[in-house]
Amino acid sequence: MGLYGVLNSGVSGMNAQTNRLGVVADNIQNQNTVGYKRGSTQFSSLLTESGSGSYDSGGVTTVVRHDISSKSNVTATTSASDVAISGNGFFVVKDAGGKSALTRAGNFVIDARTGDLVNAAGMHLQGYSLASGTPILSMNSFNGLVPVNLASMAMKANPSTAGRVDKGNLDSNAPDKTGDPSDKNYTSATSFVAYDNLGNPFQVDLYFVKNSTGNWKVAAYDHNKNTPMTGTAPTDLKFDSSGKLTSASSLSFNVPNGKPFKMDFANLTQLAAEFSLKGRTDGNSAQDVDHAAIDTDGTVYAVYADGQTAAAFRIPLATVASPDNLTPRSGNVFEVTPESGTPEINFANVGGRGSIESHSLEDSNVDLGNELATMIESQTSYGANSKVFQTGTEMLETLVNLKR
Repeated sequence: MGLYGVLNSGVSGMNAQTNRLGVVADNIQNQNTVGYKRGSTQFSSLLTESGSGSYDSGGVTTVVRHDISSKSNVTATTSASDVAISGNGFFVVKDAGGKSALTRAGNFVIDARTGDLVNAAGMHLQGYSLASGTPILSMNSFNGLVPVNLASMAMKANPSTAGRVDKGNLDSNAPDKTGDPSDKNYTSATSFVAYDNLGNPFQVDLYFVKNSTGNWKVAAYDHNKNTPMTGTAPTDLKFDSSGKLTSASSLSFNVPNGKPFKMDFANLTQLAAEFSLKGRTDGNSAQDVDHAAIDTDGTVYAVYADGQTAAAFRIPLATVASPDNLTPRSGNVFEVTPESGTPEINFANVGGRGSIESHSLEDSNVDLGNELATMIESQTSYGANSKVFQTGTEMLETLVNLKR
């Protein structure tokens, strides 16, 4: 090929450096992109057969690879739905067309229109719903995954079914009274709020009467009607000489338009101290979802306006045998290829997938200093290859002029 081969070699070299510079440009512009994995250009020689008396120059080709398996620094954020992965796993997301992909970018927010958790490119985070209990995973496919959607949890009311006294005392020095406790006959009283099936609050009054030292009774009353709660009767509370409860320790009744309710008095004492009662009940009124909270095992909780939480979804993590052979796609996601291997799905902290860190985001792994150095190298090499082409052109022109 002679001089024509020289020209082709010069063009091949300039094209290769152009590709390299293009990759550098992508890296530099994505230095602040969450979870971005830098690309690098690898060169491979293309040789031609040469005779003993001549040499035919070849060319060079480029292959772009992305350092996907490389970990980056993690930056703390103020958003509970920002998540980073400490191990080798990937989040599974799905685009508007229904195509699944993998990503390390965990900058998710609640989409105001759909209620789904979406990333900066509008792709929907995938997880398993906990509505029917513990999910069954598909080890090598995305079957069973659904968009993590908190709108489905909005305005959820839970009826009260149980309460408990965390810490309480009945004054052993209180005067004795006869009869059952009521709104007109009691030694001490308190109240609490329970919720019916629709989330309506319902106030219950508890009346305690001391019949004698160590012998008390408790009754539950409808606060609005001043009548005993349906399905209940005064319950005996008996204490030993140390003030510990020895009798049945619960009181049961029915919440109107609700469910059977049981109040646990196991932590109640009778000591020579003033009456006090601290406790809690389950259930809640209808609440809007305020935000999402994500645990280290991938459980997504809907956090309601009143601070209560409910487990809604669980996010799995995917791994592949050769992550560096995944194909990058728009939206800072990666597409599975035959070279990368089939994705394997499981939960966080299993098989090196790592834990999920809330209020955190993985940084880009681009080193700006290295990219600038590579850019200078490409510029220098491009100039040298252009000089080869220019020199070959001049020599070819000389050869053509010999004919004149």
